[in-house]
Amino acid sequence: MVTVVGVRFKRAGKIYYFDPDNLDINIGDYVIVETARGLEYGEVVIGKREVPEEDIVAPLKKVLRVATDEDKMKHLENKAKEETAFDICLKKIAEHGLPMKLIDVEYTFDNNKVIFYFVAEGRVDFRELVKDLAAIFRTRIELRQIGVRDQAKMVGGLGPCGRPMCCAHFLGEFEPVSIKMAKEQNLSLNPSKISGVCGRLMCCLNYEQETYEEIRKKTPTIGSIVRTPDGEGEVVENSIVHERVKVKLNKENEVEIKAYSIYDVELIEGEYEFKEISEEELKQEIEEIGEEGLNDLLEE
Repeated sequence: MVTVVGVRFKRAGKIYYFDPDNLDINIGDYVIVETARGLEYGEVVIGKREVPEEDIVAPLKKVLRVATDEDKMKHLENKAKEETAFDICLKKIAEHGLPMKLIDVEYTFDNNKVIFYFVAEGRVDFRELVKDLAAIFRTRIELRQIGVRDQAKMVGGLGPCGRPMCCAHFLGEFEPVSIKMAKEQNLSLNPSKISGVCGRLMCCLNYEQETYEEIRKKTPTIGSIVRTPDGEGEVVENSIVHERVKVKLNKENEVEIKAYSIYDVELIEGEYEFKEISEEELKQEIEEIGEEGLNDLLEE
């Protein structure tokens, strides 16, 4: 086991492990650490804890120091310089007529490098732009092309639910999301209903997927014959969300429909709701629906 602290450099950014090096470090402290990009200023979001060695990306770098007042002032100065650098880069992009959209600018703590994040539909020849920026800022310049998900994470905003976007608010890393998840959760395969602000599948499709799979494994399909506390009957309706089924019971020439928890019925004949959906079946259904844009989401 290795003792580490977790440091985050941006809100909702990825958490990196560092060696606390016997320093008195607590959650909420700001620290100076050495990274592959140079010195960085970050916030401790995970206090001292022991983790397995396999969870560590070697070599594990040490926390250099808890941030001083001077360090905090320098960080604020860098933030102010980032705003100026953003405006300058925008003008230079316009001068060169480059087909790119500037998203964010970031100074490393030691001012050893300025990173410009942008989006573009294809490859962009920005060599002349880099020369201009290097002449102005007199430091190393890096232009980094990002995808639409990262763009949404950096810019932020409100999601379709009306709440702050998960990626910008608390998600440290993007998790894989697929249209199969939407299908298995009985959601409408309509791009406008299952895509987020970034135009890709909503990250929240992944939140309840495991629970849906477990419930569907215990939910009889409509038409199945089950044994209930009141006798055998046929399932006429089921609800994954409520974990209930409605069963038609035949009693003394009378038909009675009663609702039961899926945990109170036993499958006699039929099958359970959960089954693996193949990519071919999904593609065929998408073609039958004819929804534009779904194939793009499927490739995501």
